[in-house]
Amino acid sequence: MSAPNASTSVSSATRPNGAGAAAILAAGVGAFLIAVIAILADQSAAIKRLMIFWKPTGPLSGVTTCAIVLWLAVWAILHARWRHHTVALSRVNAVAFVLLILGLLLTFPPIADLF
Repeated sequence: MSAPNASTSVSSATRPNGAGAAAILAAGVGAFLIAVIAILADQSAAIKRLMIFWKPTGPLSGVTTCAIVLWLAVWAILHARWRHHTVALSRVNAVAFVLLILGLLLTFPPIADLF
């Protein structure tokens, strides 16, 4: 087996990472959105009624469905905008991580009940 030719190998510095960054950030946004929508459904009777897509599960069916639809929309928009670009992955990872942690914390009743 021969060593790869330097002219045919692709450096990671020349490859755009925007598509991957879009997926990472969209995941953080999705985690945060599920918590926010759940809090809104808990706090507002009108939103709670709107979130009942399937009666046996109550508002949870609408909360998760809406969060998934919004997550996919955010992912699609970010992917379309970033797919040919190189973005700062350290910033994207940090923002996604903060959103993930906030989403997790906001699902616990002591914190969610503050709103």
